[in-house]
This record gives sequence, C-alpha cells and structure tokens, in this order.
Amino acid sequence: MSSEEMTEGQPSSSDNQMRKVYTFADLLATIRKHLIAALVACAVVIACVGAYVFLAPPEYTSTAQVIATFNAAQENGESTDISQQNTGGTYISSQIKSYPTLTTTEKVLSPVISKLGLNESVSELAKQLVVTNPSNTAFVNISAKSGDAQRSADIANAVAESLRTVVQQDLYGGSKGQSPIKLTVVQKATVPQSPSSPKKGLYFAIGVVLGIIVGVFAAVLKELLSTKVEETSDVRGIVKASALGSVPKNEVLSGTRPIIITEPNGPVAEEYRRIRANIKFLQADKVPDRGQLLVISSTSPSEGKTTTVINVAAVLAENGAKVLLVDADLRHPSVAHHLGIEGSVGLAHVLSGQMSPVDVVQSYWKPNLHILPAGKRPANASLLLNSDMMKMLIEQALMQYDYVLIDTAPLAVSNDGIVFGSWAKGVVLVAANGICRKKDLEESMDALRTAKVPVLGFVFNFANPKKEHKNAYYYYYEDGARRSTPRRNGRKH
Repeated sequence: MSSEEMTEGQPSSSDNQMRKVYTFADLLATIRKHLIAALVACAVVIACVGAYVFLAPPEYTSTAQVIATFNAAQENGESTDISQQNTGGTYISSQIKSYPTLTTTEKVLSPVISKLGLNESVSELAKQLVVTNPSNTAFVNISAKSGDAQRSADIANAVAESLRTVVQQDLYGGSKGQSPIKLTVVQKATVPQSPSSPKKGLYFAIGVVLGIIVGVFAAVLKELLSTKVEETSDVRGIVKASALGSVPKNEVLSGTRPIIITEPNGPVAEEYRRIRANIKFLQADKVPDRGQLLVISSTSPSEGKTTTVINVAAVLAENGAKVLLVDADLRHPSVAHHLGIEGSVGLAHVLSGQMSPVDVVQSYWKPNLHILPAGKRPANASLLLNSDMMKMLIEQALMQYDYVLIDTAPLAVSNDGIVFGSWAKGVVLVAANGICRKKDLEESMDALRTAKVPVLGFVFNFANPKKEHKNAYYYYYEDGARRSTPRRNGRKH
C-alpha cells in the first residue's frame, strides 16, 4: 500500500491544528510560557501612559452659568399675564438652543479678547470654550480651558458677560429697544484648585487595563510567530506522548564520556536516572526472557540525539542491566567519535557479511555495556539497514541483552527510524529546545502515524532549567500512573 493510500482520508496535523479550539486554559498556558514578553509589553504601555500623565501640561477648567428669562414689556405698570409668560417660555426654548454657537462667534469673543488683552484670534479662543445648553433648561454653561487657573476663570466670566451684553443690547431690537430675553449670570466662574486634565487616576487605570490587553496580545502573537519548540508542552501537544525527561544544556555533555561517569552526582546525571526509571515502563507487552528494544531518533540533526542515547545507555548499565548500543546512523555515524573509541569497523561490516558481531562489538566503561559502532559509511545504507540480516542481528541481541538501543538517523533524513520503530512497536523522540521546528515535528508525526508507529515518549533536550521542573519531578509507575515527588532544597527525596 502506498503512502498516499495510507494517508487518504486521514487528517493531517496541519488540519488538526486548524480545527483545534483555543480554550481559556490554552490562553493561560500561552501567557505563562511567554510571561516575560507579556510583562515587558504591559510595562511599556504603563510606562508610556505614566510618561504622558507626568509630562503633559496641566489644564484647568472653570465654568460660568447664565440663565435666560422672558423680559416682556409692561404697560401702565401692569405685570404680564400667564399667556404672555407661556409664550415667552416657548420663545426662550426656541432661541436658547442657538446660544452655544452664538457664544463662539466674533460678536461675542472680540470684546473678550480686547478686555483681557489676549494675544489670540477668535478661532483660537473658541477652541478653548465648551458651551452647552442642558436639555429642557434655560441655562447656558460656559466652560473655559487654559493652562493657567486664573486665566480660565477670567475667560469664562468675560465670555458670559459679553454674551449677556450681545443678547440684551445688540441681538434683539424692539420699539423701545428692549430685548425680550434677559440673561443673568447666576454662577460666576471661580479659580479651580486642581487641574481638570490629565486625570491621573483615570489615566493610570486605563494604562493598566490597556497594558494587560497588550501583554496578552504580545504573548499570543509570540506564540503564533514561534516556529520552534521551547517547552515540553510544545512537544507534548504535537506528539501526544509524555516526557521521559528534560535535559538542560551542559558543556560536560559535549565531552567524550557520559555524564554518569564525569559527574555522577550532578543534576544532569539525576535527570538521566529519572529517564531510566521512566523507560522501564514504556512497554506493557514485553516478552519474558527477551530484552527491550529502544529506538531513539529525532526530527532533525543537531538535537542531541546521539548524546542522549549514549547517556541513556550508560545510565541503564549503571543499574546493572546488560546494554548494547547500536550506531545505526550509517549516513552520519557519531557514537564512536562521541565516546572516543575505535569506529573504523562496525555495523556496516556485519551487515555486508565482512565480519561477525563478536569481532566489532566493544566493551565500554563496564563489562555489561557494549557498543556496536557504525563502521565505514556504505553506499547502500538504506538497503543494509532494512535487510533481513539487520533484523536477525537485533533479534539475537535481544536474547542476550536486557536493553538494545538503536541510534538511528533523524526522521527528516531517512525513514530508518520508522522501520526500526515498527520492530520495537514505537520510538523515543529527542526534541531540542530552540532547534526542533514545530512544522518538521508535525511532518515526522504524520509519517509515524501513517506507518502506525507510536511515539512511546520523548526527551526534551537543551531545556531551560528555570522553566522545567520548578515544582516537582515526575515518575511513571507500574500501574501506568504519573505521580510527582516535590523538590525540596534542590534535591529529590
């Protein structure tokens, strides 16, 4: 069956990602993951708002209030009757709506400029005024804004007086020159004691809310733009398997000896021991009197796959198990180089029939830890690794060893890991922080699912020690449950 036929009707990982519902829990996880970016964005917004509040010049507002009344003509000393008053009220209601616009005209403001000696034009002064007529009232509120408290009060009062003069003397004419509308200043503008803007409390509250929104947006945006895995949760979400361990970057790991030898009491060695404990329960269907086959691969090169398999083999041997490490990456052999042992002959010679396994298998560190190097690079690597000879070699090794570890080529390079994974009923993936691309990992998972090879677990390499295992270590027990042991004083108990 072709790969096209096998994948027909199966949703790809990209389709699954598109259909994934982004829940509130996912949002919280994203914020936690990119907490620094969110906090920085939030702090920048709050700082900008704070800078504006402190640097913006203060502005004072003072308000004068006038009321319009009907000023009907009186004859023979008799006061106006009720009908005249009602008519006057209706007349005022129709006229007073135009007073806010009238207040900002040259007729009203020119006398104010002359009286106060302002060095401003009519339009500039009009921009400093807010004139309103509250609904269903005969009041006109005149508010003046200025950077000087006294000046705001002076302008408001002068405008109110000028408006009164224009309405009563110039706007309306009559037989006796008496205006039918009388304006009275009922509330003079007073000098404000505090600025009306900027309102520091309100602005800071807005800044905090806006900062939180921008911070959340920054975290989500960074997650969307992130193309590489950064935490175990990134890998777990794609491979749908549990983390066997998280190994931080350590210079000692780049040496020619496993860390269990160079720093047996260090935190990294303890992490590999944790991986060893988890490996014991990867498979529930192990055959009695037969070793466990572990196929370790990665998505792409430079993720620390070989370093991981070497240290896992060493930590398994430390516990007394008989371990065989096979370098099956014939295209780019590196186990012998990493361990500083002879690597000119090895697996390639066995598979081509030039040598027997007993001639090329080497003992390393302990008598129960054996290494089968890759040997020289053959021209037909894929043909040799997929041969019956390779499968027979693995079957014989499983009868002699407790663990057989296969270091295979990255999945992006060849499908050798998938072939070996079908023999082992699963693979162990190594994913490196900042190196493994999410898209490549998704494509590798598509290939594994097509071949029906599950991921038994993964090792997260180059982990950030500040993010991983802050509160607890996790172990797998025989009942399959994952339980935590709290960390105290930096050590496990």
